[in-house]
Amino acid sequence: MAGDEMRIVTFRDIFQSEAQEMGRYSQEYQDLSAVVRLDQLDMKRLGLKDGQRVAVEGDSGTVVVTARTSDESPHPGVALMPNSPWSNRLVPEETDESRIPEFKNLKGRIVATEEKVKPISELLEELKG
Repeated sequence: MAGDEMRIVTFRDIFQSEAQEMGRYSQEYQDLSAVVRLDQLDMKRLGLKDGQRVAVEGDSGTVVVTARTSDESPHPGVALMPNSPWSNRLVPEETDESRIPEFKNLKGRIVATEEKVKPISELLEELKG
């Protein structure tokens, strides 16, 4: 059943962080950052192929990224996204009493799309409103 709700967990990635140091506007940074890593069974269940573009739809927004099959141990129902401007589009503005945004317990739907991944410059322009 395509697009059913999944838990989305953000994480820090050493390779993505290294690419950021080289240039936040680079294609390499985008390729490592604008991704969602899914369990092999979830990829199959959702009818997705490695490298396919998907829309990740959460309560706080939607972002188009590239779906990748995760190398991590099985984690069905859990999608992994590197901390980045793309994953931040899904983080609610509201905070709890700790005043820390909810990065580790997001919920969203993942569906195939033909839309292109927006470069970081476009994401930042949208934030300016």
